[in-house]
Amino acid sequence: MKKRIIISGGGIAGLTAALLLQKQGHDVTVLERAQAFTRAGYLLSLKNFGVSIMEELHLAGSLHQAATPSEYMDFVDVQGNLIRRISYRKMNEGMDSSITLTRGELHHNLHQAVADKITIRMATSIDSVRQEAHQVSVTLTTTETLEADLLIIAEGLRSTTRPLCFADSQLEDFNVFYVGGRLKKEHPYSVGSFKTYIGVNQMLSIYPISGDELAVQCYLYQTQEVSSLRQKARQLLEQTFQNYSADVQTLMVDLIESGLVFADKMGMVQAPCLVQGRVLLLGDAGYCPTALSGMGASLSIYGAKALAHFIADSPDDLSQALFRYNAVMQPIAKKFQGNARANAASFLPKDESSLQAFAASFRNASESEAHRRLTDQIILTPQQLSFTLN
Repeated sequence: MKKRIIISGGGIAGLTAALLLQKQGHDVTVLERAQAFTRAGYLLSLKNFGVSIMEELHLAGSLHQAATPSEYMDFVDVQGNLIRRISYRKMNEGMDSSITLTRGELHHNLHQAVADKITIRMATSIDSVRQEAHQVSVTLTTTETLEADLLIIAEGLRSTTRPLCFADSQLEDFNVFYVGGRLKKEHPYSVGSFKTYIGVNQMLSIYPISGDELAVQCYLYQTQEVSSLRQKARQLLEQTFQNYSADVQTLMVDLIESGLVFADKMGMVQAPCLVQGRVLLLGDAGYCPTALSGMGASLSIYGAKALAHFIADSPDDLSQALFRYNAVMQPIAKKFQGNARANAASFLPKDESSLQAFAASFRNASESEAHRRLTDQIILTPQQLSFTLN
């Protein structure tokens, strides 16, 4: 049965859901707060089941073309001494491949795939939500009212619509300030070989995208409010990396002078239930863990596929479809959010002794053990991959 579906949020989760639901014949409208989409954004890694779903949507080929070569990840200390080199090829043996690319490229490909098939309303957001027995009504900030059979909130971590419908949801603050940017400049780094510096309460990753472009991502332990941190991001970066090598200091200065692409505090949403009547949470707005889990994009895509699967499986019973969506996603959210907390403790060590313990453990681990530590946490069970409920 054809349904009217409103998706609030035109990011990766929202556009993936729009594409999947449109393919089922539903009438989909996407509301997006931004004035326009851009191809800017930080680097991300789309892993195994995320890649598989993109293959089903016939987008994997174009994503591979836009990908950044990824051969090795070197984990080093603040002085640049090697802790561990990880081979992506060996790590991915026996698994679906991963694709490393910018968020903007992934989003651009999704937008191109769906733009002429659905209604996308830019510079539009929701002011209020009202539910009735068989429909949901949203009033926009323009005072216009839209009605639908289903409202999907996919606005991201700092959703303004979520509190209107999910009063019992909470935002878990990781107290980690994230700054991600892309920098156009000639550099000495080898394309395909990434470098991650691990220090006390800090992590810095440098990704050569091409011979004349770098992606830089910084994670700093900070307890202050995000608005205050954004205002003094330049000062924080200068202070944090002043004892690093000269090339890193120069890189951070260039990044600061070129402008920061994205800055926010890491966090994740704790929602006892992802469904309230005919409204549901999708992606970062409801369950995706902080980027410290490394699975935000893939879980956004997986959640969209799970939702579309259950709607197609119960076309005449939307309540049943939403119940099953929530039942599948809750244990997955718990697993990956636990991984995010563990990664925060490991890769942002709180003191020098924790740093030394991590470095020794990671350095001395066998190759198979090191790879297992990085891959076990990104795997779903066969039942979860087939959306089978226990």
